[in-house]
Amino acid sequence: MNLLKFLLKKCRSLVVVTGLIALFSGACNAGLIALVNLAINDPDGTTAALVASFAALALGKIFTGFISQVWLIRFSQQAIADIRRELVRKILAVPLRQLEEIGGPRLMVALTDDINSITAAFFAFPTLSVNIAILFGGSIYLGWLSWRVLLAMCLFIAFGVCCYRLLITSGFRSLHLAREAEDRLFGHFRALTEGIKELKLHRERRGAFLNNGVQSSTADFQRHNIAAEIRFIFAHNWGHLLFFLLMGLILFFLPTWERIGTRTMSGYVMTTLYLMGPLAGVMSSIALFGRANVALQKIEELGLSLANRSSEVCTVEMQEKSPDWHRLHLVGVTHSYHREEEGSNFILGPIDLTFHRGELIFLGGGNGSGKSTLAKIITGLYPPETGEIRLDGKPITDRNRDDYRQIFSAVFSDYFLFDSLIGLTNPQLDAQAHDYLQQLQLGHKVKIKNGVLSTTALSQGQRKRLALLTAYLEDRSFYLFDEWASDQDPLFKEIFYTQLLPELKARGKTVLVITHDDKYFHLADRFIKLDYGKIEHRNTEQWKVIAGRLRSLTTVETVQLLDDPK
Repeated sequence: MNLLKFLLKKCRSLVVVTGLIALFSGACNAGLIALVNLAINDPDGTTAALVASFAALALGKIFTGFISQVWLIRFSQQAIADIRRELVRKILAVPLRQLEEIGGPRLMVALTDDINSITAAFFAFPTLSVNIAILFGGSIYLGWLSWRVLLAMCLFIAFGVCCYRLLITSGFRSLHLAREAEDRLFGHFRALTEGIKELKLHRERRGAFLNNGVQSSTADFQRHNIAAEIRFIFAHNWGHLLFFLLMGLILFFLPTWERIGTRTMSGYVMTTLYLMGPLAGVMSSIALFGRANVALQKIEELGLSLANRSSEVCTVEMQEKSPDWHRLHLVGVTHSYHREEEGSNFILGPIDLTFHRGELIFLGGGNGSGKSTLAKIITGLYPPETGEIRLDGKPITDRNRDDYRQIFSAVFSDYFLFDSLIGLTNPQLDAQAHDYLQQLQLGHKVKIKNGVLSTTALSQGQRKRLALLTAYLEDRSFYLFDEWASDQDPLFKEIFYTQLLPELKARGKTVLVITHDDKYFHLADRFIKLDYGKIEHRNTEQWKVIAGRLRSLTTVETVQLLDDPK
């Protein structure tokens, strides 16, 4: 879909009104040219009617320009806002796993730079329309002076347009390459902001990142942009060359080809000179609209891929109450993904698990055993590849997966901390948050007013406590914590396991904790060990015995005991 089709689809009123205004403006310009030519060739015939006509046409030209700008502001901003909202809605509806495959840099470029390119084209559209209308009106006047001369000019211009099109086609190809380089560049920008600590600690990595990553992508982006602009400039100057060639033909060849009067000759010369400005404006806007077309194509490609991937029903309307439940059952659930470093596929499952309301379950296992992936499957963020999840016997499908997710509150290891308690509408929210801040020992650090946190610039452990605060206030029936205690000091880690988790269980919440803190395993109702995608169940009595023996063992003996408690 090109830019014009997009405009007709998104803001038909803008196109229609701008087109009508442009036609009126073109008629005014044609009338002004005719009046000026008449006044030049017959200065003694100036009348009050001629002056009044000139004033009316001039005011009409100014008025149409004003109306087009006001209309543009009204509709273009609405169209741009609609594009952003539509993209965000599609992103929210895409399953997490597939969204991770698309990649954050592509989404960020589409939401920022591509939108800005289309916005610039929107603002240039009325001016382009008026310039085209001026050219059209001037052509009508030239045809009125001599249709045969106009026909010859049109043939000459058609030849020039064909040559011009050949020149700018390669420029459009360079714009596409520049846009691809920009995607890579945004990926490096993300790495810069998220990996700044690692870059500062490693000089060779920092140099390679700057020279081979950022500099290479920046050079590609610059090279393709320069190539595109040079082609556009060359095409633009080719248009000027053709214009001067046309003027030469009118001045020196036209009188020998056809006998024309002085009034007709002056009319052609003056009109052609007057039309040079609008013609230059149309040609200079080609690069701007070319960039907008490339940006729109990228957004549409992203939008179509998102639409194809959006298999879930994901609404944003408020839900009165999360579904009540008593048993959550995973039946033969599997999930696989490719491990680049090993060149093989990792398969999680088949998993058969049952969770009951009010249980406290610990999930352990080595790094890479699939704990976080299993957590995302349990919470509905990853759909199972095979098998199914049942909530009180009802299968979870794409149609009800988003409703199913509403029973969970989670703090993942790669959590994101919002600077406000967004989405929570409890009228007593500030008071409840203040009580929880005291319990989490953050009352002296953070204040909450109207649901807004006074600061999030805290240590990693304290930020995780704020994430836990949000989970508390959500008051869901199933809580999941992925290595939550790993960044806490020993004192608060003790509070988390011996006070906070039992309190959640006492309130009837189901709590699943991914953890390596073996000294607290005996506090769980169940411990589940995940070993390379497979589950090993161990009951509470085993872990009470193990916990008692851990205190007197060496590190090596502890590892042996955890691997074989018998």
